[in-house]
Amino acid sequence: MSEDVKKIGEQFKSKRKELNLSLKEVENATSIRVSHLESIEEGKDDKFLSPVYMLGFMRQYASFLGLDGEKLIEQHPEAMKLGKKNHEFAYGIGTLEMRGSVGGGVKWLPNLIWAAVSVVVIVLAYYLAKYLGVI
Repeated sequence: MSEDVKKIGEQFKSKRKELNLSLKEVENATSIRVSHLESIEEGKDDKFLSPVYMLGFMRQYASFLGLDGEKLIEQHPEAMKLGKKNHEFAYGIGTLEMRGSVGGGVKWLPNLIWAAVSVVVIVLAYYLAKYLGVI
């Protein structure tokens, strides 16, 4: 955990308390999860998948609180070097694909069915309009 990130987090927390806002209220206004807001305020940069996410959340949070996020980050250059760690993923490329499934290659069939249903509806509408004397 970086001291700069912790200092920025303390500034966020004090400003939020000064505005008398709860973390839930901030979450509702910014769509940043409470767990991420807590991580920012506590300076826990290892809770984010990527430093880019934390910096983006910090900018958005700062903007909401009326702080200058860019200025805060410039004042604390170490914050830009957030948690440089590799994240392991339990899945690899292509594991979400359906391989060897029976209907795997028939992706055009639903479109054909919708097209046929649309043609039937249009033909029925034409004959109904003709029967009612509209056309």
